[in-house]
Amino acid sequence: MATTQSAQPAAAILARLDRLPATRHVWVLVALLSLGGMFELYDLFMTAYIIPGLVKAGLLTNVSVSIFTGPALFVAATFTGLFIGTFVFGYVADRYGRRAIFTFSMLWYSVATLIMAMQNTGLEVCLWRLIAGIGIGVELVTIDTYVAELVPRQLRGRAFAFNQMVQFSIVPVVAFVSFLLVPLAPFGHDGWRWVVGIGSLGALGVWFLRRGIPESPRWLINQGRIDEAEAITSAIEAKVKADLGGAALPAPADHEVGKLEPVGSFSEIWQPPYRSRTVMLMVFQFFQTFGFYGFAAWVPTLISQQTGINVSASLLYSFIIAIANPFGPMLAMTFADKYERKWQLVGAAICIAVFGVLFSFQSSMPLLIMFGVLITLSNNILSYSFHGYQSELFPTRVRARAIGFTYSFSRISTVFASFIIAFFLQQAGTKGVFGLIAFAMLMVVVSIGGWGPRTRELQLEEISH
Repeated sequence: MATTQSAQPAAAILARLDRLPATRHVWVLVALLSLGGMFELYDLFMTAYIIPGLVKAGLLTNVSVSIFTGPALFVAATFTGLFIGTFVFGYVADRYGRRAIFTFSMLWYSVATLIMAMQNTGLEVCLWRLIAGIGIGVELVTIDTYVAELVPRQLRGRAFAFNQMVQFSIVPVVAFVSFLLVPLAPFGHDGWRWVVGIGSLGALGVWFLRRGIPESPRWLINQGRIDEAEAITSAIEAKVKADLGGAALPAPADHEVGKLEPVGSFSEIWQPPYRSRTVMLMVFQFFQTFGFYGFAAWVPTLISQQTGINVSASLLYSFIIAIANPFGPMLAMTFADKYERKWQLVGAAICIAVFGVLFSFQSSMPLLIMFGVLITLSNNILSYSFHGYQSELFPTRVRARAIGFTYSFSRISTVFASFIIAFFLQQAGTKGVFGLIAFAMLMVVVSIGGWGPRTRELQLEEISH
């Protein structure tokens, strides 16, 4: 167990990590983490695209659990699994290590998703979708934790923007693969099964690439495993030096060290200074999903309602909008570390509200696509910035637990957001939907703008004091 006697060598290791320049090896580490997340987003975004195939196969007919029936049950199973993964099991990366849970959760959701593709009843499909969702939820929390702890402080914003850019590059791919396969039955098997299988096998392939990612030195320090943290830090430094052609690394600066405990308690996130941050993120996460998933999941329906075109044509235009997904984080890489993360979040939320309201007043397809693209870009800047921001606000001993708990509020709100959006769409049309989204973004602005601390270029241990 770590003690205060470990503080001096721990501070030296942390200082060495934070002074690393942004060389090829550092970016490779971020890229390997991002590749796993890419297939998780494939799995997450395929939800909307394979539902027509499940309906066509009759698997979601006369299937219900409580108030959830048919497609709604499949969506609810997905996000209930994500909720369990983040709320119940988010802490496991704090207890067992970032690297172990990183690989285990990926295997979990890959195998569960592959099993789901083989099921022949609606309830079995939804059950395995829920089980897969647990693994995805754990993995998303672990990735945020891992990236924040591995990269130097001056690179955290760009690292998260790059991470999101890689992950979101899969969204147009899953849209296109689904467009090609869902209506068909290659080799006598329903197209939706092929879409699901491709995602699970791709994730298994990436798992082999990620075996070379080291454990987080910060986590090892908290476990009292200073020698291992030292060895990993030295190995990273050697590769960074090789990238620089053998040139000397910058001199380490003084570095703070947090409380060296292996695992923090849940009660700790309700104590100052973390209590206000926990409540702030709970409010933020509950409302941000109305803008992000509210638009992404409903864009075909919203376009169809605005223009009167058929659903098939609206799916094509939705695919065009989906292509914009990687470009939001790509754009963010130009300013990610120049401005405070909290104000980037606030700015993105304001843009979502404004562009959404403007979208609801359009009737011509070019303008709908333009504002749809602008909403998508804003959503993805919001996504990149909050994934980075939430990982900076808590100490290493409780980072994954705190992220998982607060992030779970977005998972549970998504389960019910579709019902709320459907109600507003029926009662007040697209203007009502975007009025709801604008209100949700106002709550984001108030919570983050009012209570969010600054984090730009600060040491993680300094932020968590």
